[in-house]
Amino acid sequence: MYVKQLAELMDVTTDTVRYYTRVKLLTPSSSDSNGYHQYSPGDQKRLRFVLSARQLGFSVKDIQNIINESEQGHCPCPLTRELIAQRLAETEALFQETLKLRNRMQAALKQWDATPNGASAEQVCSLIETFVDPSSEEANHGS
Repeated sequence: MYVKQLAELMDVTTDTVRYYTRVKLLTPSSSDSNGYHQYSPGDQKRLRFVLSARQLGFSVKDIQNIINESEQGHCPCPLTRELIAQRLAETEALFQETLKLRNRMQAALKQWDATPNGASAEQVCSLIETFVDPSSEEANHGS
């Protein structure tokens, strides 16, 4: 099957198929006459695996490492567990940072709701320039 057929079958864009081909997660054969890639049922199975792994947060490099482990005849499950633990820790850290940002945004909105609009030649936006982050004040007073 060709790129378009595989993309339709897997409900992804042709760019997605081409990207995974370019990074060598898919290895189609090429036609000598027209240079078109021919994807096999094995490529379809591999793409399904790649898409599932991406949904779990694995990076392309992670997926390549898991596939390499399998192709070397080793069980990739221990590596998979190790990698997902790393991705989970990274996601948790990002989530905590996002929560802090949300709290700062909520504090800003609360402060700004009680502050009149104001503009001066010395300021770009008084709301931003006068914002006091309550969490940083608490940290400063706690020291």
